[in-house]
Amino acid sequence: MYKYLFYCQELYCFSILRPVQDVIRENGWEAAWFFEKPDVGPAYLTADEHRIASIEAVKDYHPDAVLAPGNLVPDFFPGLKVQVFHGLADDATGKKGHYRIRDFFDLYCTRSPAETRIFQKLAAKKRHFEVVETGWPKMDPLFQRQGNLKNELNTSKPVVLFAATFSPSLTRAPVLTETIRNLATSGKYYFIVTLHPKTRPEIVARYRGLAGPNLRFFESHEDVIPLLQAADVMLCDTSSIGLEFMLLDKPLVTFRTKVPGPHLLNVVSLTDIEGALDAALGRPPQLMAAMRQFADGLHPRRDGASSRRVMEAVNRLIDRGTGHLKPKPANLFRRLGMRKRLGYYRL
Repeated sequence: MYKYLFYCQELYCFSILRPVQDVIRENGWEAAWFFEKPDVGPAYLTADEHRIASIEAVKDYHPDAVLAPGNLVPDFFPGLKVQVFHGLADDATGKKGHYRIRDFFDLYCTRSPAETRIFQKLAAKKRHFEVVETGWPKMDPLFQRQGNLKNELNTSKPVVLFAATFSPSLTRAPVLTETIRNLATSGKYYFIVTLHPKTRPEIVARYRGLAGPNLRFFESHEDVIPLLQAADVMLCDTSSIGLEFMLLDKPLVTFRTKVPGPHLLNVVSLTDIEGALDAALGRPPQLMAAMRQFADGLHPRRDGASSRRVMEAVNRLIDRGTGHLKPKPANLFRRLGMRKRLGYYRL
């Protein structure tokens, strides 16, 4: 009987780890949830999901492995430490730190051959963790089920999904509010809108207030997969959710992205957004070919079985043990910082 713990820092952990939980349950194993911020996540657990609320209870539970979408995980928790990542945020989004090894994890579950090669080079150098290419669990429902949100919207208009990241240097949400309001009010499109969980509350409130006959706002804790499936085109900035959208063979329009390329339509002027959306909806062959090539390199596994591969990799390392790996560096500063985050200083 394997036991696993999900270590959650943000609400995005639900969409990433619930597909893993499904595999765990199918096999009769046990899973529990621990939230770094106890005032954020527990309210969104379902009645049949098991929460562990204290560090002492984690130690009593004694998981065989701790799975974390975030960059950090408590080294003092029992079990293997497994990185499953929180976004397709590698070089394709220009976000820093994706390949930074923080000396917490025993296993990295990667998503693409290019990503795998880089982590394997790091593993060969550091020798205290393994790397297995599994695909990303969050993508499993994207290919396993077909949502019916588009029918619920009850519209014949092109459906535009707008999503934005939260990083001050990357987000374009603050400057796009009025443009999206005007485009929705025009009646030409139907907008569905969602924002990153870390978006400033005043920005969230601003977009929430746009809801109307041609715009529906979705809270950050809601499942994003139906939104991706329902949209005909997406508008975003440098958010990794745009990369997820392209896996569905749908065109992406970006506004002042930090990482432009032939696989998307990027504009820098607010007045050009409408024209770019119209062009993308026409699915120009050159754009679609470049997008497909890019998406194949980003996440080639489209079989909906990434969670299963993650658990196979985790269980292999549980059974084998970590005796073949070098001890992790002491890294006292980071470890002390992790204890400070959780207010836990016992041995």
